[in-house]
Amino acid sequence: YDLRFPELYRRLSKDGATLLAVPAAFTMMTGKDHWEVLLRARAIENQAYVLAPAQGGRHSAQRLTYGHAMVVDPWGLVTARASEGEGLAVAPVDPELQARIRRNLPCLEHRRLD
Repeated sequence: YDLRFPELYRRLSKDGATLLAVPAAFTMMTGKDHWEVLLRARAIENQAYVLAPAQGGRHSAQRLTYGHAMVVDPWGLVTARASEGEGLAVAPVDPELQARIRRNLPCLEHRRLD
């Protein structure tokens, strides 16, 4: 749910975070439409890696979570994703790629609060 509040991740990034962990349990209905889009947005706007473990499966008659854990790079590309059901999303993290992106597109430095 916290994924919907970009201010949290901007603050973490401003404080030096280069990797954002975003564990979640999106419902099936919202997960299929919002999960990947929001993860990619947080990665792009913060130029940070996003590691997104995700609870998936049926938990009760009324609760079904989406799952689909993934890793997103600072350019917003999904570099790993878990398949349907139990699984892992494993991808390398390249600090040089992140530094290059932040150097070539310094939007974090250009942010204005006025």
